[in-house]
Order: sequence, then structure tokens, then C-alpha cells
Amino acid sequence: MGDVLALVEARLRTALGEPDARAAVTFLGTDRTEVLRFVDGDVVRYATLGMSAQPMADPTAVLADPVKGPRAELVLSVRAGLADTDKVLRPLAVLAASPQVEGVIVAPGASLDLGEPLWPGAPFSSVLVAEAGGLVEDLELDAPMDPVRFLPLLPMTPNEAAWKRVKGAQELQERWLTHGTDLRDPLRAPVPLD
Repeated sequence: MGDVLALVEARLRTALGEPDARAAVTFLGTDRTEVLRFVDGDVVRYATLGMSAQPMADPTAVLADPVKGPRAELVLSVRAGLADTDKVLRPLAVLAASPQVEGVIVAPGASLDLGEPLWPGAPFSSVLVAEAGGLVEDLELDAPMDPVRFLPLLPMTPNEAAWKRVKGAQELQERWLTHGTDLRDPLRAPVPLD
């Protein structure tokens, strides 16, 4: 487990530079999750470290495989200085613990809902999990372990989350693209959904 996390942290440092802050959160019955903060000009990136220590298990499986199964970490990018986004550390750790706590597999296209703002005053209480491979390359592990995927999180307003449930992730992403939505803006307005 420690070896996997050391490799994951090395990959994050290679892709994003040196973290300027880190926080650790442990929930009862789960492994410790850290959230690292990376500053890149006017963008702040928060990356989880710990979610990939164990593979995510199919909730219908009788026994969880301790080696095989998807592994992931979460990455959130926001514009710096517009909101108190550093308070996102605990919510991100909650999302990273969801495979252990709720037995879910976090994959692209999924919605993760916190039921509360991502940070104080945030218009978002949920995120859309985007495709991996853009910002941080997948980390290949020795067989038979699956690679670690670094999944970007795209904050959604409650209306966007409801619309996504009806229309699907692809439709919502196309709507954001059509309207030129700045998904890194921590104060952005919801995209028009009519």
C-alpha cells in the first residue's frame, strides 16, 4: 500500500510540481487520505492521495479483491483568490473515502454529491467525474494491479446535477462547452439549461 502511494505522489509531483500544502483526514473505519495543494500561476489544484491504496471493489462482489480492481485519485482545479477554496480539503477527502465507506466505484461520468457546498459560499455541492489522462497521466502498476487513474472533478450546481441525471454526463459537458463555461471559476453561474 505504501509503495503505491509513494509512486502516486511521485507522479503528482512530476505532473504538477511541488505541493505547497497538505492536509490529512481519517474517517472511522477508513484509511488515511491526504489532500495536496499545488499552485500553478492563477490556478490551484487539489489532489487526493490515499484513495488508490486499495482497489475499488464492485459493491455486488461477495469478497473484495485486495489486488485487482480500478484505482484512482481525484484532482480539482480552481482559479486562485476568488473564493476560500482551501476549505475543500475535507470535502475532497470525503469523496476520496466514498469507495471504502459506500462501496462505490468512482469512474468518469459519475456524479459525487456532498449535500453541502464544496467550500464556504460555493454554488456547488456535487462534482462530475471527468475522463482521466489529460492533466496527470495514468500510473501503471505491476501486474495484476490496475493502473491508478487521476480523475478530474468538475463542480456542478444543483440544477446542473439534476439535469445531468436526466440527460447524462456527455450532454452536460457539451452544454458547458457550447456556452464557454469556465469550469475553474469557483464563483461561476450555472450554465443555461433551457
